[in-house]
Amino acid sequence: MQYFEDLEVGAETYFGSYEVTREEVLEFARKYDPQPFHLSDEEAAKTHFGRIAASGWHTCAMTMAVIARYVVKHRQAGLGSPGIDQLRWRRPVYPGDTLHVRSTIVEKTLSRSKPEMGSFRSDMVVTNQDDQPVMTFTSIVLIRRRPD
Repeated sequence: MQYFEDLEVGAETYFGSYEVTREEVLEFARKYDPQPFHLSDEEAAKTHFGRIAASGWHTCAMTMAVIARYVVKHRQAGLGSPGIDQLRWRRPVYPGDTLHVRSTIVEKTLSRSKPEMGSFRSDMVVTNQDDQPVMTFTSIVLIRRRPD
């Protein structure tokens, strides 16, 4: 189990990858972000995307799937997250892309009000198969301290 005390500022983690499929892009868009450039080749061709692109929110969801699978497998004493900062969609994500999720811990802080926990911030970078950043954000995670 990984606890607050095990984390080091500057540590880098590769969480894994995610294959983006056309079917999933269309399904997500129909359900959550039904803008024409997420649903129609013809409409997407009229935009700067040039072809159907995944919703940025879908990119977030795919990224979370990669992170959650890693954290469950590697047993982190996480307590959830109060949010993220500085979310940016850098490039479109297209069907056929492979997303790669990496992080660098930039800060860790003990809780002043809850001595049994702390938090850490990580700069997150999601890249495509060409190592081009498609999304960046700062993750904030709550985590237990090692039991006495």
